[in-house]
Amino acid sequence: MTPNFADTAADLLTPTQLGQISGFDFIDGIRTGRYPHPPIAKTLDYQLTEVANGRVVFEGAPAFAAYNPLGGAHGGWFGTLLDSCMACAVQTTLPQGTGYTTVEYKITILRPAFTDTPPLKAIGTVVSSGRRIATATGEMVGQDGKVYATGTTTCLVFPITA
Repeated sequence: MTPNFADTAADLLTPTQLGQISGFDFIDGIRTGRYPHPPIAKTLDYQLTEVANGRVVFEGAPAFAAYNPLGGAHGGWFGTLLDSCMACAVQTTLPQGTGYTTVEYKITILRPAFTDTPPLKAIGTVVSSGRRIATATGEMVGQDGKVYATGTTTCLVFPITA
């Protein structure tokens, strides 16, 4: 399925619309095409492929545009995919009327990725989802099972207001 990407802010859901659906329904709606994929996923060429309660998987491979001066994927490419999978995993656990924002995240890059690296899976898994704070871990894994990067995140949970 070809993802439907948001091209302008008007394509994204409003706070009022977001407040009327659960976090799981929102993230799964992006996966199924009911809601548009965020523009960053188009920019960095990755897509949401799996959604479960407390677990989200994105897949992608770095394009040349994501290279650093040394000729490999920039750390920000790893960070963006890990932030996306970890934070979206948190979102799947949130009830209707609740949102989140990333407070902090940390990544550790274990091996480089290049344009000829087969697509990597960025797997986010919730560790704890409370009323105000949620935490998750992430792993970027190659098709051969090798881990390319890991991450952790802390998210602030809050009520969505219009």
